[in-house]
Amino acid sequence: MTAETTASSQAVSAQSDAVAPKRPVVCVFCGSSPGTSPAHLAAARALAHVLHQNDIQLVYGGGTVGLMGELARTLVSLSGPQSVHGIIPAALVRFEQNHQEGQDPAKTIDETIYGRTTVVKDMHTRKQMMAQEVIGGGEGGGFVALSGGYGTLEELMEVTTWNQLGIHAKGVVIFNVEGYWDGLIQWVNTAVRSGFIAPSNGGILVEAKSAEEVLQSLRDYKIAEGRFSLKWEEN
Repeated sequence: MTAETTASSQAVSAQSDAVAPKRPVVCVFCGSSPGTSPAHLAAARALAHVLHQNDIQLVYGGGTVGLMGELARTLVSLSGPQSVHGIIPAALVRFEQNHQEGQDPAKTIDETIYGRTTVVKDMHTRKQMMAQEVIGGGEGGGFVALSGGYGTLEELMEVTTWNQLGIHAKGVVIFNVEGYWDGLIQWVNTAVRSGFIAPSNGGILVEAKSAEEVLQSLRDYKIAEGRFSLKWEEN
């Protein structure tokens, strides 16, 4: 191979890398408990398989227990450690990870099992970092809520509000396992009827009942007509 041929090949390779599309990133909010029905853990595993099949990266809350751990562990086993990034506040390490007193929180998780983990100072930093990864990712990414408790609901509602305010334009999907989110869907419908959510914003939050439907909902997501066109210093 001549020097000219080598240089030409390198130039083509560099050009290909420059135009390579970004991989989608999906942020999943979910519980640090497994739930009382095995359907919740099964849904976490199913979602991991769909993410793997479609070369989608996961960012999540960094836990190794409950649905968090099942989701991360399954995806790493399929796609490798580089496919998962967990972000967890230091104060929650003892509750959301299999953590022993005296351990360095940054070294608690085995990356070969759960992927890369970043320990941050607080909840705000965690949520901001997760959102930035999704926003910076490729088409088809977004936010998904599996079953969970107060924290899952709070995170879900924040990114839903951010969508309405124009802070991001990514899809927001609830994976409704065994009717877990039926009450939330009913509340949205009631809020629309009662005049607290505009009908044109009633579809910001999308329901999916299978892992495959979650992915399709993210791909087909349409920005709500009533979404505010506000200007923010940071997206």
